Amino acid sequence: MLRSIFRRLFKWLLVLLIGSFLLVLLFRWVPPPGTALMAERKIESWLEDRPIDLQRSWQPWAKLPDNLKIAVIAAEDQKFAEHWGFDVAAIQAALEHNQQGGSLRGASTLSQQVAKNLFLWSGRSWLRKGVEVWFTALVELLWPKQRILEVYLNSVEWGEGVFGAEAAARHHFDIGAAYLSRQQASLLAAVLPNPRDWSASRPGPHVTRRAGWIRQQMWQLGGSHYLDRLQPSRPDWWPSGL
Repeated sequence: MLRSIFRRLFKWLLVLLIGSFLLVLLFRWVPPPGTALMAERKIESWLEDRPIDLQRSWQPWAKLPDNLKIAVIAAEDQKFAEHWGFDVAAIQAALEHNQQGGSLRGASTLSQQVAKNLFLWSGRSWLRKGVEVWFTALVELLWPKQRILEVYLNSVEWGEGVFGAEAAARHHFDIGAAYLSRQQASLLAAVLPNPRDWSASRPGPHVTRRAGWIRQQMWQLGGSHYLDRLQPSRPDWWPSGL
């Protein structure tokens, strides 16, 4: 009896693992129609009887401005080009900081944020973190860095019901994402830690200071030249055509 239960659980686990692998592989080429976070926000609005209009318009890599690409990297994950999904040094620093008390500090890379926003529910449970590790590993294995950043910029939350760069640019600055200036891009990147409470179009002192710091970091990283490091590369063992 017990053996039969374990066999059944193993089969279901295998199905989930294979299914998640194929789903992540599909999204290497196909734009995700939505995200788990978007679904969560919609459900929240229903439960709270607070209608919300989700705004999102997918833009391919070539139409996303370099200003915003490098601003987000400067703000959220300056080791994006080097790591394989996890910034170990940042994780250790965050753990040490959090053990000392005070405000919690995160250490999620862009890859982890894509995995979380696209596939998972909110929360800080060990189960969710474990599943996040699995999806982050898949994203890093199956997608080039450019694709990870492309999906991130088209999926991240930038306000109440505002998802992705195009919707954010129109909501905050009434322009298309392709026309974002360096300053506007830095303001959008500055509000990412708290996009529903901070505003890129009406920045307070903290957001303004943070945006200035981000612009400095953009310059120190080499500006758009940093993006050359995200060019797709393929290991020797990777099948041709993928």
